[in-house]
Amino acid sequence: MIIETFGQAAATMGSGFFVGILIGYALKKVIKIVAVIVGLFFAGLAYLQSQQIANINWNKLQTVLSEDAITTFSNAILHIQSSGS
Repeated sequence: MIIETFGQAAATMGSGFFVGILIGYALKKVIKIVAVIVGLFFAGLAYLQSQQIANINWNKLQTVLSEDAITTFSNAILHIQSSGS
């Protein structure tokens, strides 16, 4: 009787562990793909600027991106805090 109960609990925990590993692996791959796409985008912008096809204000672009990242991060923290209470 104890073995049956322990076996079910172990199977539940084990399956949750493996599902977590699979989700983490998938997220890691997606993040890498997004990083490559963003990198290629910025490389394309740099190429266009080097060919004098486009004029990019890199300081303004960095400011906009960092402000968006900070806003997104703070919104995520506020959402986590509000859902936790």
